[in-house]
Amino acid sequence: MDEKIRNIISDKLDEIFVKNDEISKIISSMDSLDSKSLSYGIMIGRLYNSFYYQHRRILGRDPTTDEFLEFLEFVKSNQKNFQGKLGF
Repeated sequence: MDEKIRNIISDKLDEIFVKNDEISKIISSMDSLDSKSLSYGIMIGRLYNSFYYQHRRILGRDPTTDEFLEFLEFVKSNQKNFQGKLGF
């Protein structure tokens, strides 16, 4: 993954964890959904959106299959850390 994009993803993570209260409010408004899955899904969605958008903005192209696989590996390797910071 491009170093600029990796740094932006890292910054996005920091922002997600700082705004965890916003995510909690979204989750509490959804009565019948699993809160852990939903909060993790929101976080992954925000990361994926940032990953995809920054490729278009910075590199002027869609991410390659290899870059997407690197993104998936990044998410997978940090799963426990993400869950801990989200409070579960």
